[in-house]
Amino acid sequence: MVLRRTFSFTLTTSRYYTSATVSLAHTPQSLLHLLQLCIDLRSQKLAQQSHAQILANGFAQNAFLATRLVSAYATCGELATSRFVFESVEAKSVYLWNSLINGYVKNHDFRQALALFREMGRNGMLPDDYTLATVFKVFGELEDLVSGKLIHGKGIRIGFVSDVVVGNSLMSMYCRCGEFGDAVKVFDETPHRNVGSFNVVISGCAALENCNFTSHDDLSNFFLRMQCEGFKADAFTVASLLPVCCGDTGKWDYGRELHCYVVKNGLDLKMDSDVHLGSSLIDMYSRSKKVVLGRRVFDQMKNRNVYVWTAMINGYVQNGAPDDALVLLRAMQMKDGIRPNKVSLISALPACGLLAGLIGGKQIHGFSIKMELNDDVSLCNALIDMYSKCGSLDYARRAFETSSYFKDAITWSSMISAYGLHGRGEEAIIAYYKMLQQGFKPDMITVVGVLSACSKSGLVDEGISIYKSLMTKYEIKPTVEICACVVDMLGRSGQLDQALEFIKEMPLDPGPSVWGSLLTASVIHGNSRTRDLAYRHLLELEPENPSNYISLSNTYASDRRWDVVTEVRTIMKERGLKKVPGCSWITISGKTHSFSVADKAHPSSSLIYEMLGDLVSIMTDGCADIDILT
Repeated sequence: MVLRRTFSFTLTTSRYYTSATVSLAHTPQSLLHLLQLCIDLRSQKLAQQSHAQILANGFAQNAFLATRLVSAYATCGELATSRFVFESVEAKSVYLWNSLINGYVKNHDFRQALALFREMGRNGMLPDDYTLATVFKVFGELEDLVSGKLIHGKGIRIGFVSDVVVGNSLMSMYCRCGEFGDAVKVFDETPHRNVGSFNVVISGCAALENCNFTSHDDLSNFFLRMQCEGFKADAFTVASLLPVCCGDTGKWDYGRELHCYVVKNGLDLKMDSDVHLGSSLIDMYSRSKKVVLGRRVFDQMKNRNVYVWTAMINGYVQNGAPDDALVLLRAMQMKDGIRPNKVSLISALPACGLLAGLIGGKQIHGFSIKMELNDDVSLCNALIDMYSKCGSLDYARRAFETSSYFKDAITWSSMISAYGLHGRGEEAIIAYYKMLQQGFKPDMITVVGVLSACSKSGLVDEGISIYKSLMTKYEIKPTVEICACVVDMLGRSGQLDQALEFIKEMPLDPGPSVWGSLLTASVIHGNSRTRDLAYRHLLELEPENPSNYISLSNTYASDRRWDVVTEVRTIMKERGLKKVPGCSWITISGKTHSFSVADKAHPSSSLIYEMLGDLVSIMTDGCADIDILT
């Protein structure tokens, strides 16, 4: 008989629905081909039809067919059926065990995969290299270092650790468990390596804050060693290195060198687009404050998926360009027809907060509901933050009080900060204690949020009580940010001497935020002694910050000490310091209009200044009337 297969495909929302009419030759080889087709198409119906053919033709105990059938059902998510097929085979081979273990792993049922591995040992079945590689992956996902080391020892006794695939999986397990030193040791002891071996070490070090490679020079030298040993770095290698090439000038140089390597070695995004590498380049440039170069990479990419678009959106938000981020969010749907995912929406929501764009935020919220993401905790946390920054505490509270999702510590911290931002100190304190009752331990962000709320609402005693409980009850060490909140809280209430005493007794060196808080309070209460002290320390800590000099100049100008004002302005001119002008904006009919100091670029500037003059006149007349009445 001749194998005949007829398939009809229907494309609906990016999913393939298959229907199959199968007329088969009754041979194991033809059934193997059909089962592989089931796996490729992820077709449960076709797997069931193939299973029926296997049973009807008496091939139920065929080891090869059973192994492939277990994989087919597992690929379709039918683990119970996979287990049934597995149990029905009398003579189980190591390949059959591996097939079911791997099926559990692919479906993220790691506990069941380990239980089956232990059962495999109890039945006297010796694992092979594929088994060990799969199990090491499970221990890495679970971060179970103790069990991983036990199986490492077992692998040494069996002799499979010298296998390159097993070695790579073992190194990955150690990296995921935070034992980078052990991963490097395995690397050095592995007799055979491939590109994946180097990639595991590089990506593992890049993912860890503390590793044996103490500097970026170490990683660079390891990258060079890889090439000297005859291995050509691939896109994954470069993408793993790029996240550590952000920030200061030295790291930025490494990022440019890697981009040059991409172009020089045939990984040019114009020729053969790699979305993971492209996303990593965009992220590297964005985090290095070079978002224009990131956009250049984005525009040159031949193929762009949702992750590339999201990386570019996030880059604009990170670099203070919220307008561009929202324009890109619309363009990804209109131009490329790509539907935003959860991460895309979470990346775009801060742009609405920066623009105070409540309408845009509501639209994203509505879109998330249509995508059935309203129960996602990360998205709900971003909505709380967005609504509070857009001035709508009621909407933020509604998003918080939605009972359909599990609230985590970030959820509570976001709501506490929202109350503080809107001057609701008492409600912030109530939310803080409710959070503690739910069993959540406060972190630095939570404490800063509640202390800031106490400061703005004048709740000094409550704030000091919360601060003291950090060390006595929760054993949290104060940070500069927390101490700045305490200084601000004491200073705003007029307790400047107590604030200064607190600074002297701080367990760490006071930073600019601490002295800035004291300065603000001193100016409010007209205390020149603490004001001058705060200015002196600020200029020592931030000699290149123009805002400190501008503030100092304005303060002395209000005291009519023009000689000091001239001296401060001269220092700024000599050091080439200029203050970045402030900017205000308003959104009308979907279009954002921005204005800076003495700005006349707007087409309606003459009308705006005329209206401003009328308002100043009305306010001046109002003040004069008040003086007469008093």
